[in-house]
Amino acid sequence: MRLSLIVAIIYSLSLFTACTDDTIYTPKPRGFPKVIYPERGYQNFVESYCDFSFEYPKYAKVIQDTVFFDEKPVNPCWFDLYFPNFDARIHCSYYPIDQVNSYEKLREDAFQMATEHSVKADYIDELPIRKPNGTIGFVFDLDGPVASPFQFYLSDSTTHFIRGALYFNTRARPDSLAPITNFIKTDIMYMINSFEWDRSKQH
Repeated sequence: MRLSLIVAIIYSLSLFTACTDDTIYTPKPRGFPKVIYPERGYQNFVESYCDFSFEYPKYAKVIQDTVFFDEKPVNPCWFDLYFPNFDARIHCSYYPIDQVNSYEKLREDAFQMATEHSVKADYIDELPIRKPNGTIGFVFDLDGPVASPFQFYLSDSTTHFIRGALYFNTRARPDSLAPITNFIKTDIMYMINSFEWDRSKQH
């Protein structure tokens, strides 16, 4: 009888001690999946369906667009640079400058598309581009929960116009994608710096 009483007392004391424990437990910060970044390296983009060349990452794949909203693309030179490591793509669309699509119209469209994304952006940086070979353009760097955090256009203002936009196939939070976005931004700027128009294919 005494043994059962002693066990009951010890059990009661242990419950009392547990209830008066002042230890404060704090949740661990949310972790993000570890990303393995590939070693940088570049290769030439020279495709028969495009009137330009540039260098793009060796860890990206060129995928020509054959369908755009169940229709053929406006021009054969519509393609994606797909990054399998990140499940991301740079969608590139090319337009020849003509009576239907003037440089001013295409430039305005590019700014409008960037502005549409900026509605959800915390901020947007618009950086002008002017290359020695006569190429001009703009880079649109957006921060926040936007569908496309980095966009650009390039043109010679008389014949060629190309627009690019970065997209991720995920709904992950912007802060978790930020390191990957910055990694790909460096690749995009390398592409822009190496960009050359093929003057032998003037229309």
